[in-house]
Amino acid sequence: MTTTRRPGAYHCGIDAAMDVIGGKWKVLILWALDERARRFGELRRLLPGITEKVLASHLRELETAKIVRREEFEEVPPRVEYSLTPRGVALNEALAPLGAWGREHVIGGTAVTPGG
Repeated sequence: MTTTRRPGAYHCGIDAAMDVIGGKWKVLILWALDERARRFGELRRLLPGITEKVLASHLRELETAKIVRREEFEEVPPRVEYSLTPRGVALNEALAPLGAWGREHVIGGTAVTPGG
């Protein structure tokens, strides 16, 4: 599932940002990479429910958008780590107020439950 960028077709900045982080898993990948670089298997364990195929696809898309950096280490066995680029750090900082809103209005005391 490759995201097609729509340069020039965006209606506003939020539309453009959502094109980069849209979907269920991308913001969670950003959250998982916020503290430090992580390996693929570590990301998979931090995000229960994500498939290897979806994780690999989203990491490639975030790398193409210059949000995530993939670093290969010449070791035996080979090791690959993913980390945020400065652009990814800035995106996480922009998402912080949204996370605060979710903690205050959804998680904190008045959590919405499925079907209710």
